[in-house]
Amino acid sequence: MAATELRGVVGPGPAAIAALGGGGAGPPVVGGGGGRGDAGPGSGAASGTVVASAAGGPGAGGVAAAGPAPAPPTGGSGGSGAGGSGSAREGWLFKWTNYIKGYQRRWFVLSNGLLSYYRSKAEMRHTCRGTINLATANITVEDSCNFIISNGGAQTYHLKASSEVERQRWVTALELAKAKAVKMLAESDESGDEESVSQTDKTELQNTLRTLSSKVEDLSTCNDLIAKHGTALQRSLSELESLKLPAESNEKIKQVNERATLFRITSNAMINACRDFLMLAQTHSKKWQKSLQYERDQRIRLEETLEQLAKQHNHLERAFRGATVLPANTPGSVGSGKDQCCSGKGDMSDEDDENEFFDAPEIITMPENLGHKRTGSNISGASSDISLDEQYKHQLEETKKEKRTRIPYKPNYSLNLWSIMKNCIGKELSKIPMPVNFNEPLSMLQRLTEDLEYHELLDRAAKCENSLEQLCYVAAFTVSSYSTTVFRTSKPFNPLLGETFELDRLEENGYRSLCEQVSHHPPAAAHHAESKNGWTLRQEIKITSKFRGKYLSIMPLGTIHCIFHATGHHYTWKKVTTTVHNIIVGKLWIDQSGEIDIVNHKTGDKCNLKFVPYSYFSRDVARKVTGEVTDPSGKVHFALLGTWDEKMECFKVQPVIGENGGDARQRGHEAEDSRVMLWKRNPLPKNAENMYYFSELALTLNAWESGTAPTDSRLRPDQRLMENGRWDEANAEKQRLEEKQRLSRKKREAEAMKATEDGTPYDPYKALWFERKKDPVTKELTHIYRGEYWECKEKQDWSSCPDIF
Repeated sequence: MAATELRGVVGPGPAAIAALGGGGAGPPVVGGGGGRGDAGPGSGAASGTVVASAAGGPGAGGVAAAGPAPAPPTGGSGGSGAGGSGSAREGWLFKWTNYIKGYQRRWFVLSNGLLSYYRSKAEMRHTCRGTINLATANITVEDSCNFIISNGGAQTYHLKASSEVERQRWVTALELAKAKAVKMLAESDESGDEESVSQTDKTELQNTLRTLSSKVEDLSTCNDLIAKHGTALQRSLSELESLKLPAESNEKIKQVNERATLFRITSNAMINACRDFLMLAQTHSKKWQKSLQYERDQRIRLEETLEQLAKQHNHLERAFRGATVLPANTPGSVGSGKDQCCSGKGDMSDEDDENEFFDAPEIITMPENLGHKRTGSNISGASSDISLDEQYKHQLEETKKEKRTRIPYKPNYSLNLWSIMKNCIGKELSKIPMPVNFNEPLSMLQRLTEDLEYHELLDRAAKCENSLEQLCYVAAFTVSSYSTTVFRTSKPFNPLLGETFELDRLEENGYRSLCEQVSHHPPAAAHHAESKNGWTLRQEIKITSKFRGKYLSIMPLGTIHCIFHATGHHYTWKKVTTTVHNIIVGKLWIDQSGEIDIVNHKTGDKCNLKFVPYSYFSRDVARKVTGEVTDPSGKVHFALLGTWDEKMECFKVQPVIGENGGDARQRGHEAEDSRVMLWKRNPLPKNAENMYYFSELALTLNAWESGTAPTDSRLRPDQRLMENGRWDEANAEKQRLEEKQRLSRKKREAEAMKATEDGTPYDPYKALWFERKKDPVTKELTHIYRGEYWECKEKQDWSSCPDIF
């Protein structure tokens, strides 16, 4: 049968593709998924089953003519049909990974409109490597064996089958699955807002079943009449043949008789089919009704259970809130419980493209007077009805005299996770809006400034005459910057473009620091710190993150520079990967893993630090860090040992005579007496668990100071409201700020487009206090401090600052 006839029998689209085949492929592009592999356990018969069932099943007209699907050749990426695992198709395909590994073999499973892949068939039980929804995907055939599946840029799989026949089977199954997924999606959209089945719906269903039964009875009566009339017609024709008529009449009668015979055969076939249908309908109708009734009853019971749970939850929540109003003589009772649900679980860039400034709806319900209840932050003897605003004003007066040692305790708000999740379904991780509930009351610029908490390590390094000893202190400073992250599972606020943060500790500690958000896509912050003790620290950090299901990997990109003025020693290094575990279920915990190479570009000395990832099976101490300091020839002079959350020690490596007469390094346990403590973590402030686990420095970072730039993070209103415990207002203010920034971005884009059309030069966005240029040491394009900030602060001339708040 021709392909057009087959299309007419089974419907347009995928079935026609099954009959036609064809395709071609070009090289994969960067960014696509990938893999390569060998044969898998496939069955051509099973693959043919998919096509046959799509084309109408056995007995459908035109299917037999099309013929069964050929079996895959030996070693092909075989697929199995709809048996066994319940998938529409599964088997081996080659998937493009990257230009180093090329194509890698992966086990693909097509089921319920989703295409998933695994490294092996056994991996199906526990780990899925990726899934793409075919309802929104495009399937493109490139060459005889290659094809591409893409859902618009977020996911792209470059796949290759072992043969053209196998490629065609997969494309056919994918097209069929896509058509079904699109249809199901449309049906779910139409029925998504329907209410539960009412009594009227039940009556209508019964009437429909009754009408169907009546029609089946009418059909049975018509079958009997056709059989009766057909027999009478046959008898009349036989009587006509027995009459003596002209030869020409006999020929006509014979033709009519043959046609009547064909009509009788067809009618009998229809009668048999109708009888079979009637029997099936009568046999299964009661079973279907029972199943439908069971499902309806189950749903009703589930709704009743959920309603009861919601009432109990509401009752418990009100009871808990009533219990939080405590007598004035019960110190520190409120806020002592840390709400793990409010911990930061989002990625570091929750804004992107057109959706970058979406915000979650205001979902945290809180009595209006909760802000006036006593919290743990007013245990100094203030009355229990003092407001958080009054507390903060009181703290400002104290701040003028000395640095603050506490912030308002974190409110123990309940968090409706479902209200957030239902607004995030189908969105990419980078586009999921996050309310302030997942934040801590600091911006990313302030978090970056926390690297200077142990600045005294650089002060000591500046006094070292030996460059190798100096490198040990620089390494300890590098490790110390991670000590504040061990309990800090909440995410900082994403800075607005042009936002700044200064920390002037010139009188107390001899240094001052400035940070600025210099780019929004990708998010990047520039940092410059200088000390009168003889060192300068500068960096530009870009944050990228990947959500892996159970954990979130945060990868800071960018180089950190430390220059010592007296000696001219210039050190550079990069940060390691931070991993937030138990994103979905369980208690959040953070780990650091990777290697850091610190290089002295003047002398060639190096220090290699290894952050050992946590392992359940390791007997080593958790959060372990080891390191070696080497000269340009590679000889080890110092060994470093410790943990990134507690301390770092070093000892000088003394060469000893080995068994064969050669030099051998002194072992670590032999040098315990000669170890030198480089750095030890400062203890956390009292009640730190109620204050987001802030260190002593972190507690002071958001304290109000006079004379700062109008773009300073301390003046950010949503962050200030969140610190004061007014999270509903903070969420609304966050939405206003992000909407304002979005309008500014669109205005810049419109100006750039107009300038392009007119052919006039257009200056892109430039940072205010930093200049983008090539670093003379690393040859990277980076933002370097251009000066003038502290001079403008002294004159209080902030005319060049943009209005971002």
